[in-house]
Amino acid sequence: MASTILRRATSSVIKSSLLTEASRRSYASVAVGTDILSAASQVSLQKARSWDEGVTSNFSTTSVNDIFKGKKVVIFGLPGAYTGVCSQQHVPSYKKNIDKFKAKGIDSVICVAVNDPYVMNAWADKLQANDVIEFYGDFDGSFHQSLELGKDLSAALLGPRSERYF
Repeated sequence: MASTILRRATSSVIKSSLLTEASRRSYASVAVGTDILSAASQVSLQKARSWDEGVTSNFSTTSVNDIFKGKKVVIFGLPGAYTGVCSQQHVPSYKKNIDKFKAKGIDSVICVAVNDPYVMNAWADKLQANDVIEFYGDFDGSFHQSLELGKDLSAALLGPRSERYF
């Protein structure tokens, strides 16, 4: 189902391909069957882009419905762009396994973090991943809050963020 996040133990592709590289990190668990379209029906995200692209698009947002409805999507989230584990292991593991996802009929692989779309764009460019992974900024954390994935990382000087999940 396009609008469902599956717990990592239920997805053999994700489990076998990704856990080997990041098994020492903890990941949030979302109940099997969580309907993203219902849980985040009023939420919009901002597709990663440059400032100039933001101006040209009138700083448009993309509804969760437009991102997920009728599609098979792998979504993963992380506390923020440029964080160590996320940059060195988490995103690269998805990039490396993109062909396995496509072979399973996945329409798109999406990365979401509590960042603005400009930071997400620069980070995607740095990781050379923007041609295979769609990056979205959850600028106010509302997407992650609606899925009960919000996390306070003020102790690490990051403020409100999200759990790391897939």
